[in-house]
Amino acid sequence: MNIHERQYESLRKLVDDHLHSLVKQNSPKDVSDACRYVLSAGGKRVRAVLVLLSCKAVGGNVRDALDASAAIELMHNFTLVHDDIMDNAASRRGKPTVHTQWNTGTALLAGDVLLGLAYRKALNTNSGRLQRILNLFTNGLIGVCEGQALDLEFERRSDVTVRDYFEMIGKKTGKLIATSTELGAIIGQGTDRQVTALRQFGHYLGRAFQLQDDLLDVVAEEKAFGKTIGGDIVEGKKTFLLLQSLERARGRDRRTLMRVMNRKASAPLRNMPERKREIESVTAIYESTGTLDAARTLIRQNTTRAESMLQSLPASRAQGTLLWLSNMLLQRKH
Repeated sequence: MNIHERQYESLRKLVDDHLHSLVKQNSPKDVSDACRYVLSAGGKRVRAVLVLLSCKAVGGNVRDALDASAAIELMHNFTLVHDDIMDNAASRRGKPTVHTQWNTGTALLAGDVLLGLAYRKALNTNSGRLQRILNLFTNGLIGVCEGQALDLEFERRSDVTVRDYFEMIGKKTGKLIATSTELGAIIGQGTDRQVTALRQFGHYLGRAFQLQDDLLDVVAEEKAFGKTIGGDIVEGKKTFLLLQSLERARGRDRRTLMRVMNRKASAPLRNMPERKREIESVTAIYESTGTLDAARTLIRQNTTRAESMLQSLPASRAQGTLLWLSNMLLQRKH
């Protein structure tokens, strides 16, 4: 484990310990149990750690940003609980989703409580810039919700473009990551230039992160990925791969992609041999149209842009860990 990995793990443990102390055993039992269930699922805590690293990278005190980092992680988990309901997802991180483990009503309320806890933690942030922090936090929440709304809208549309896709991921995925890095910079009392640089770092990192997710859905090893390969194809999800291939394909290949494009996510293929054949044929089209290579190129370009934003920060271990983290996300297998 290198020095940056040790720092990341140390900060992640700090966030985990803080989160686990938030939800007490109280009444109503089902909702508090569900909240603890969500927070105990673990995860990389990438967004929360980004808050802490960004604060530290501009010379701030990590402890001043701990409440804000917990707030970001709580907000992120709120969105996951509600997204799982909308997507009718059966599992998350290898465990049953909240609405599956309990019921939809309990899941909705648990998500609401997590969001309330997020604002409580945000309000506790030790900073003279609290109004600015809360405005940024609120705009991040609205952006994520708008991104999810676009994603749902895309399920009903057959005219979604690559440009539409980048608008959607800029909100659904990129907004909260950019909010995390900007929050940390503000709490650490970074200069305007540093705050802008870290916001842009988060923006490009978020774009690369989502593109990598799209790519892993078809090229990852299933065991390492932790979920079924080709799930986006089966559900007809408007990913970069599908939309870019559609612009490039002709004839039979284009007709195959249009069939996937017009499928509703709520009605995926159930026949397993048919699913396997479609995943294989669509992945082959992605390969033959050069779309897989295009995705890899965009991931590298956005990661490079993200890393270039860190050049305006003073050299430090935190800056180095941000660089290490961007590379780790680029090379991840799940």
